[in-house]
Amino acid sequence: MRKKLFLLPLNMVHFIRLQIEEYLDALDQGREPLVSGEGGRSNSSEIIKTYIMKDKKIGFIGLGVMGKPMALNLVKAGYTLSVHDISEDSVKALVEAGATAGGSPEKVASNSDIIFTMLPNSPHVLAVVEGEKGVLKGALPGSVIIDMSSIAPGVAQDLAKSALAKGVQMLDAPVSGGEPKAIDGTLSIMVGGPEDVFEEVKDVLEVMGASVLLIGEIGSGNICKLANQIMVAVHLAAVGEAMVFAEKAGVDPEKVYQAIRGGLAGSAVLDAKMPLILERNFKPGGPIRMHTKDLLNVRDTALETDAPIPLTTQILEFMKALKADGKAEDDHGGLIQYHEMLAGVQVRRR
Repeated sequence: MRKKLFLLPLNMVHFIRLQIEEYLDALDQGREPLVSGEGGRSNSSEIIKTYIMKDKKIGFIGLGVMGKPMALNLVKAGYTLSVHDISEDSVKALVEAGATAGGSPEKVASNSDIIFTMLPNSPHVLAVVEGEKGVLKGALPGSVIIDMSSIAPGVAQDLAKSALAKGVQMLDAPVSGGEPKAIDGTLSIMVGGPEDVFEEVKDVLEVMGASVLLIGEIGSGNICKLANQIMVAVHLAAVGEAMVFAEKAGVDPEKVYQAIRGGLAGSAVLDAKMPLILERNFKPGGPIRMHTKDLLNVRDTALETDAPIPLTTQILEFMKALKADGKAEDDHGGLIQYHEMLAGVQVRRR
């Protein structure tokens, strides 16, 4: 049976063509688009912008705990996606969702207007972007690399220079929120780089994040992420110390948690991690191994900038001790286990 084709009326096609032309002319001239709908001015410009952005081809490299759900959200939003990862199973899952397998970072980049990378650490990003068959081997002039990994700020700055030499723009855009927020598309995304490039790709970032904020120049996204990781680490250490203190004194830590969570000591970290601690559930959302990596990047950046980090330095030693005890893959909420080892108690639901 012959399939029926859906055809727009010619007057509607003409109307849409004129509005797109006006929108593009306005962007070139730096003015507000003069587009309209029923009843006068409408959100037509936003509709057209979304249409134009979804026509862009996107590459996504790194389909791990965070990258996989982020990439899936882009597919669900209707973007054309080419993906690559060392895990064939992860690539297969994205292909089944509607993406295409890129084959290599170079091939992904050669077929993409925007190339996302979401990788474990600085060496991995350097290898994927600058290495043999890397992103810069295939990236086209005018394309944009958005690295969403948590890496050393200086590495992001160096990569941006290498990209610019090939006519390619770059943003560093690390995220916070862990796997649950990656899945539901509500991450906090901290961006560093040129404002015009940020505005060009902001709509795509908003598919993955509820909060998308330009912090400053390239590298500032990772400075912000490292500041975030300092605060999360200190929160976790405080929760561990406080709850072990209560347990040691014979008071139910769950009741302590319920009593203080609505006051000044309450926090997103406390509410996210304390229920899991009480269940002794340390399945990794953000493993101790990765948080240790972030704090090592804090340490290195602090040495470069002469910034004092006494609390971070101490908590880094807690994490290193837990790694040595075989707990590197535990969720960072498992930091409480360091205090438990010192006190000889265990915090759990009674």
